[in-house]
Amino acid sequence: MVHIQSLDPTASPLDYYGWELRRQREAHGLKQGQLGEIIFCTGSLIGQIETTKKVPTRDFSERVDAALGTDGVFSRLIGLVLRSQLPTWFQPHAEMEARATYLSTYQAQLVYGLMQTKEYARAVLATGMPDDLDGLVAARMERQRILDREQPPLTWAILDEAVLLRPIGGHEVMRRQLAHLLEFTRHRWVHVQVLPNSAGEHVGIDGAFTVMRFDDDPDIIYTEDLISGHMTANPETLREASLRYARLQATALSMEESAALIARVMEERYGERSHPEDPAVA
Repeated sequence: MVHIQSLDPTASPLDYYGWELRRQREAHGLKQGQLGEIIFCTGSLIGQIETTKKVPTRDFSERVDAALGTDGVFSRLIGLVLRSQLPTWFQPHAEMEARATYLSTYQAQLVYGLMQTKEYARAVLATGMPDDLDGLVAARMERQRILDREQPPLTWAILDEAVLLRPIGGHEVMRRQLAHLLEFTRHRWVHVQVLPNSAGEHVGIDGAFTVMRFDDDPDIIYTEDLISGHMTANPETLREASLRYARLQATALSMEESAALIARVMEERYGERSHPEDPAVA
């Protein structure tokens, strides 16, 4: 007799998803392989998702909804599932980020998470040697959906020039990442500025931070250390962060100048005729 793993649907969003997928599949009289054929995947994948050994994707969820006529149940569940894959200490930030109406961030080391390509995100997340890299990458891509809303949060990102020059993931990954940044120049609600190396010492030299503003709740500032993140609504801290951010905006290149620099670095450092070992663009 085949042993069927029993899931507790109250244990986690992922457990509930797997439990509900099995329930709906069996209610339609389908075996795992039969459902796999309908949605163009293997029966083994269906089984892995039903037993929480594999994290589902949004595309998978949409295909299941279409195949089983579940009225968007799995498409709604997937957001919760992917958010649950984020580190526990990061989940409160992701929840607040999703509610914010205005995001302003300074990033000294990396492209802002909401602006990362999938390949860039994978290279960054892999440095932590996670148990489920695919799940973390999917969760980061899911976070970015807030920028595709009909009314997305106004998002202002200041990136240190070093972010452009650090070859995360290699030559081709960085070229595509910088091209992706340039796409935001056509996004009404997203603005990117670059803080040039020529700025020297500056008020953000202590590290990255993000301020989140809301319609009906106090502002929050988010920072990270080596192993965790921290949020506070302390008024004095927020005033200091707002002052520093205003100074960073004044010191950074204009949006037009920033786009020109990004394009130049993309071509001169990561273009088809250049090599990863080329010297940094001045």
